[in-house]
Amino acid sequence: MARHKVEICGVNTADIKVLTNEEMTSLFQQLRSGDLSVKDKLIEGNLKLVLSILKKYNNRIDNMDDLFQVGCIGLIKAIDNFDLSYDVKFSTYAVPMILGEVKRYLRDNNSVRIARSIKDLAYKISKMKEELTSELGREPSVSLLSEKLGIEEYEVVLALDSLKETTSMFEPIYNDGGDIIYLCDQLEDKSGKNYSWEERLSLKEAMALLKEKERYVIQSRYLYGKTQMELSEELGISQAQISRLEKNGIEQMKKKIL
Repeated sequence: MARHKVEICGVNTADIKVLTNEEMTSLFQQLRSGDLSVKDKLIEGNLKLVLSILKKYNNRIDNMDDLFQVGCIGLIKAIDNFDLSYDVKFSTYAVPMILGEVKRYLRDNNSVRIARSIKDLAYKISKMKEELTSELGREPSVSLLSEKLGIEEYEVVLALDSLKETTSMFEPIYNDGGDIIYLCDQLEDKSGKNYSWEERLSLKEAMALLKEKERYVIQSRYLYGKTQMELSEELGISQAQISRLEKNGIEQMKKKIL
């Protein structure tokens, strides 16, 4: 059977050798003994690990060569820092480091520019999130992150949202073999809707009367299109609680507006 050939940075992916666990262990032992010549073998033997991580970004970036090189930087860092005493597979240790380099590159080269202060806050929150996850054995809630860092909950959510990747309006979201449906096909055209200043004022006043979490849920659901499940994960509460907050918020707004 002919192997599918893909050229990335001059590398023929069909010819990449995959190392066995025994080979990996032997090479790492040689490397730690001072034999730097085996480092290239470790890099070449794990290139498919980098490629497997880059698959999800195939339709999101034009120059995969650049992304491949960035992934290789993460791989090299993993090789330099890996210790056989960790008692874990190298791939388990390396994947987060490779993924971290890739995500950092995509953030720094994002077409949507995020203020440096928000980026700094997001990195600080991410670090605190990792520490608390390690300490608690689970992901911390937004309220706990807010408390630990002394900032408002909405600041936590907005900062973490700034780290998310942007999606093209022409991203395919459905294809049954016929016509492709793109993201832009599902976006509502609001150009024909005109609200009077009285309606806008009433809505603003009604929103102001809501409790903070109710207001955030309503804004996230109806302005930003987030799902109840997404909000559940963000705020660290159940989907049923999100549903109640949304329902209560809408009822309170109806009393004010109607």
